[in-house]
Amino acid sequence: MRDLAQQLARTIFTGFERHFSFFQEITSQVRQSFEQADWEAIRQASVDRISFYDRRVQEAISKVRSTFDVSQVDDALWQQVKSQYQQYLVNYRRPELAETFYNSVFCKMFDRQYFDNDKIFIESGVDREALTRRDRVFMSFYLKDGGLETCLREILSAFYFRIPYQDIERDIGHVANAFRTRSPFGKRPDEALRIDVLEAPFYRNKAAYLIGRVVSGDEVQPLVMPLLNYQGTIFVDTLLTGQEEVEALFSFARAYFMANNSIPAATVCFLQSIMPNKPLAELYMSIGFHKQAKNEFYRDLLHHLDNSNDRFIVAPGVRGLVMMVFTLPSYPFVFKVIRDRFAPQKNITHEQVKARYLQVKLHDRVGRMADTLEFSKTAFPRDRIAPELMAELEDSIPSQLEMDGDNVIIDHLYIENRMTPLDICLAESPPQIQRAMLDDWGLAIKQLMAADIFPGDLLFKNFGVTQQGKVVFYDYDEITRMTECNFRQIPPPRTPEDEMSSEPWYSVADDDVFPEEFLTFLSASPLIRKTLLELHPELFDAHYWRERQLDIGRGIHADVFPYPQDIRFINLHREAFEKSAATG
Repeated sequence: MRDLAQQLARTIFTGFERHFSFFQEITSQVRQSFEQADWEAIRQASVDRISFYDRRVQEAISKVRSTFDVSQVDDALWQQVKSQYQQYLVNYRRPELAETFYNSVFCKMFDRQYFDNDKIFIESGVDREALTRRDRVFMSFYLKDGGLETCLREILSAFYFRIPYQDIERDIGHVANAFRTRSPFGKRPDEALRIDVLEAPFYRNKAAYLIGRVVSGDEVQPLVMPLLNYQGTIFVDTLLTGQEEVEALFSFARAYFMANNSIPAATVCFLQSIMPNKPLAELYMSIGFHKQAKNEFYRDLLHHLDNSNDRFIVAPGVRGLVMMVFTLPSYPFVFKVIRDRFAPQKNITHEQVKARYLQVKLHDRVGRMADTLEFSKTAFPRDRIAPELMAELEDSIPSQLEMDGDNVIIDHLYIENRMTPLDICLAESPPQIQRAMLDDWGLAIKQLMAADIFPGDLLFKNFGVTQQGKVVFYDYDEITRMTECNFRQIPPPRTPEDEMSSEPWYSVADDDVFPEEFLTFLSASPLIRKTLLELHPELFDAHYWRERQLDIGRGIHADVFPYPQDIRFINLHREAFEKSAATG
């Protein structure tokens, strides 16, 4: 049995190594795409990298089944398999990812009743602190060795690109001035400061980010420099020194970064040092390890359940017609399950809903669509489910419920960060705050348009407000691509009878959208309607939407920066920049 266990462990481990080599190969190609300004290649690489994981897991399962007779679970055998597998992880550089891959293979092969810590890694055996101490993933620069400007010059020169900086001395000056005015450490003496920078740039969309931190004794502050490629030259776009700024950069509503992370645990530890409030799962998710994020989230949920006593309840807000949503008040997430039956006005299937959630995961979320964790056969303690929620579950999703002793098993669900529904925020806020939220709602729509996304259902209840006050879309059952819509102006009535009729006097196809109708169903409040017309009148004009469709068709994708426009360095040299663009 020992030999069989060793062979099984080796087969699964080889499957993981194959997966990670593909993962790194895709990621490594992104630097060249950035240098060549091939933004479509970067977007495609991001999609491929997410999709490859399940393929590699299925390959490993096929190999195991074709090589070994393991159709039934032998407890003693799989305990030895896990033990043998752990031997491969001693002194390994990415053991937590290998554990998760092993779990994925086992859990797809066998029923949930066999999921216990004797056979899979419900609890991780990885000593992350030791791994982080052993393997260093950052470079250090000391201001005492030549001052801030010298340090910055060394940092920018340490990253090898095949295209030159546009004006490195100009950028060094901008970064130094920004650091001295914006950073809490900006006024401290040089000899008290050290700058650490991760060895690999983080790529996303059109930018490469140098992720660093400033260290002063036991204190740490972020230092992040986004680099952009303009006509074959690189320039530093801004400097981010605040924790909230960097947390927004790593938001759950943005696409994953592409970066060579040979030692992910050490990279995540570095990121935690500048974003201590970010959950471990969200950090792994942000750098592309979405399956690891699931594992970390589930462990955190189990820990939270062991250390709390409140009950799961139906989530506040208007009930969804497609998704049934519940939450645990002490835990900042919501759990979404596709209802067994939809309201008559929802012409959609379960498979279409799943496809749209996958579409969002693969798409550039531009900071305006919440990412989700997808789980199957998930157990919840029955005594932690409020009676009202239990009744709702039994009524809304009976085909997806299973009672297993003291647990309630839900067949398939999505988990996402909890936000306050926008309609609730608007109802509870004074006019000045209302105006700011409505402005951000309009900006969210425009940024989704730029990413070729039409939300479909624009009702305020389908948007949430984050703790930072940002409006994020989270209801995906009606999303479609902008290019698949037919934006129309309502034709004038032919007769007075047409105008008085409750039925339209014009034909309407499934893909027709009439933006001038948006105000009618968005709100009955005259103040909200007036405010929207003042802030974003173009959103209610079909011509504006058609123009954005044409932009997408021409390959014009508006830039959506994950930081405020007013801190960009281009504001300091815009005239020279535009002159260069005109002559180039």
